Amino acid sequence: MVNVEGFELPDDLYYWQKGLTWAKLEPDGRVRVGLTDLGQRIAGKILTVRIRAKGAKIMQGKPIATIETAKWVGPLESPISGVIEEVNEELKSNPGLLNEDPYGRGWLAVLKPSNLDEELKKLIKGGTSEAVEWYKNEIKSRVK
Repeated sequence: MVNVEGFELPDDLYYWQKGLTWAKLEPDGRVRVGLTDLGQRIAGKILTVRIRAKGAKIMQGKPIATIETAKWVGPLESPISGVIEEVNEELKSNPGLLNEDPYGRGWLAVLKPSNLDEELKKLIKGGTSEAVEWYKNEIKSRVK
């Protein structure tokens, strides 16, 4: 894991730059998705999370969930396309997990990908200099 100006950036994830979300390839071929450390910090204290239902078809760059904070309500974009096979039910009763553990217990959903090979080309792989530079630029432009 790389620490970029106080924000975590795990090496084993792929990042959707526009939406500040991540994708983790699971051993069974599915993909776990979530919100980056920077994304949760920008959002502030997360009060509510509404994740699309199990079985929903999701497109890359389209909403997979909606979060509500004291100052903002908005969508979280999926880094990949696919069908939701699992949602993080723990977020219903404890949405703060997105703030406390964005890369661990604060994951959003697990998808069966529908176009993974092509869509991975549109994501940035963690552990690369490109990922670190992207994150530095996002921090500079989004954190006041």
